[in-house]
Amino acid sequence: MLHVVTVCLYCSLHLLCIKFLVPVFIIDLAVFGAAQNRSYKRLADFTDTIGNRVSGSHNLEMAIKYMYNAIAQDGLYVHLEPVKIPHWVRGKESAEMILPRAKGLAILGLGSSVGTPPEGIEAEVLVVESFEELKRRASEAVGRIVVFNQPFVSYGETVAYRAYGASEAAKLGAVATLIRSITPYSINSPHTGWQDYQDGVKRIPTACITVEDAELMWRMAQRGQSIVVRLTMGAKTLPDADSFNTVVEITGWQHPEQVVLLSGHLDSWDVGQGAMDDGGGAMISWEALSLIKDLGLRPRRTLRTVLWTAEEQGGIGAQQYYNLHKVNMSNFDLVMESDLGTFTPVGLQFTGSDAARKVMEEVVKLLAPINTTKLETNGEGTDISPWMQAGVPGQLN
Repeated sequence: MLHVVTVCLYCSLHLLCIKFLVPVFIIDLAVFGAAQNRSYKRLADFTDTIGNRVSGSHNLEMAIKYMYNAIAQDGLYVHLEPVKIPHWVRGKESAEMILPRAKGLAILGLGSSVGTPPEGIEAEVLVVESFEELKRRASEAVGRIVVFNQPFVSYGETVAYRAYGASEAAKLGAVATLIRSITPYSINSPHTGWQDYQDGVKRIPTACITVEDAELMWRMAQRGQSIVVRLTMGAKTLPDADSFNTVVEITGWQHPEQVVLLSGHLDSWDVGQGAMDDGGGAMISWEALSLIKDLGLRPRRTLRTVLWTAEEQGGIGAQQYYNLHKVNMSNFDLVMESDLGTFTPVGLQFTGSDAARKVMEEVVKLLAPINTTKLETNGEGTDISPWMQAGVPGQLN
């Protein structure tokens, strides 16, 4: 009996050491050791070398090849899984207010938007602050450019105007839409993003404008002034392009068939370099496996990092990955996505059962040395949402 107790005590102490010391080793290597700032340097080199990586572009193709080679050189197992993705091209675009005074407007066409005729569209403007106001003033929308000056509530709620504004206005006879950028702050900077045309509704050109210009036109409209805008957009949609999801793995030693999935997306919009959205998330997801490899650790379950393609177009690459792998859904224990920015981490967002949440509460305790202490609700992410809707626990950071 004494022998049994001694063995059990030893095993318990060994498990406690694994539970508490392994996270310390990982954190020490990442924050203070040889890997300090490594993910930042990788991100800087990646974005400096490739630049923007919009869906369907040559730059995205180069980015995938770059990451495949870099991860292979890091000593991790990596492979590519083919997908088909949208190929939308912005083209030249401009807008100017003609009346009540001349003023250039900063715009960014929204993803999947159709273009204007070569000569552009010149029309009077109708400014509204909500879908409800648009419906009340339906008769005024015919033949006009509808400007949405919706107040910012939250990204999740307000983004509906960017996503559906064009179709809602087109139903009432509008010829184009200009959407106030979905942001609480602005320095005269328009924001782009994907938008969705509704089936059976005429497709009209749509672009985002700055908060400042949306407010300006709203004030003019409140004074009863007639506003006329000329809009020119060369946007077009090409046939779907071939692309890949990039998959990295460390196979588990005890349950290799069970998967904990980490992820970020490689694609970006064409008007920046995609460092924050989401080059940083991609590097973080790679770095997690890289740290474990460097420490010579072997997880019980398979750790799999997926660098998605065409997230900005609505999670196109991720949906195709789900369709391919959902047959093994019961083997996916947790799905994670890093797409909230690369700021200092303060917590995790998590969605799952009460039992799963208790496990995550213990995980967060292990992150106390880096002050990541919060466990919030609503861990939904664009790329992991199909898994979560099917009941797999999910976490967003």
